[in-house]
Amino acid sequence: MIRSAYLAAEGFEPELTEDLRRAGRRIASWHGPLALSPDPVPVVPNATPWAVDVWDAPREIPAPSIKAASDALRAIQRNWALLDVAHHRRAALIRDALPVLRPKPIVFPQLPPASHLGAWTLLSPDRMLASPTKSSPFVNGAPVFVEDREGPPSRAYLKLWEALTRLGRWPAAGETCLDLGAVPGGWSWALAQLGAEVTAVDKAEMDPAVAALPNVTVRRESAFGLDPTPVDWLFSDVICYPARLLGLVRRWMEAGAAKNICVTIKFQGETDHDTAAAFAAIPDGAVFHGAYNKHELMFAWPAR
Repeated sequence: MIRSAYLAAEGFEPELTEDLRRAGRRIASWHGPLALSPDPVPVVPNATPWAVDVWDAPREIPAPSIKAASDALRAIQRNWALLDVAHHRRAALIRDALPVLRPKPIVFPQLPPASHLGAWTLLSPDRMLASPTKSSPFVNGAPVFVEDREGPPSRAYLKLWEALTRLGRWPAAGETCLDLGAVPGGWSWALAQLGAEVTAVDKAEMDPAVAALPNVTVRRESAFGLDPTPVDWLFSDVICYPARLLGLVRRWMEAGAAKNICVTIKFQGETDHDTAAAFAAIPDGAVFHGAYNKHELMFAWPAR
């Protein structure tokens, strides 16, 4: 019996496997990037940060025909997102027999969708796995944004947009933001567009267009040399070992200097699961792997 299922971003199945091992959850099998488990979802927060989506109420449903499959899903609820792993033609026919799902791209800043969304996949031509509820409000855990292809100097701003959208809050106009490891300036640009007062810190040179924004101040120095000072938001996309970033975050938290924190935990070489677990253990924090993240996790505090 499958009691939970965990969706990994492409290429990060090993990281999710280790998450589940540490959480004491078995993997019965993999269905593409979806880990199927006979155990329920862990009740401990941040137990599976490498899962971009968690199906917490999966059930196997017979699918002897296209109509029978679509009728079975309709009988449960209206909105369903397909995870298309196998039997693609048959899965598409079932999907097309369901109410049309047309999620609109997010125009940031915008709250996550509030509408109920389930997930399903074909395990075999005549058998579905469907979960009426799941952890992410987005199709297969991946939000789609209306991108700005002219203003930002890189696409790194998208992972910040995703993190803040998941949190359901972001800096307000006039709030102070410290952006550590800011170069080339994608995060500073995104924060400046919100009307925040941004201090961008990096030893390298910022993108001139971002540095010229009226609400961006650039400091050419090391992020780790700063003493904690009061700010509304502390951001970091610094390239460093996770343990060093953990020390920085703890120092700012112990000083009570930042009201909100959002940082990227970047892994160099092997994934440092122990340090990721230390971040996950910080009370009222959230650790997750976003759809726009690479070999990295996001840490946000407070989580609500």
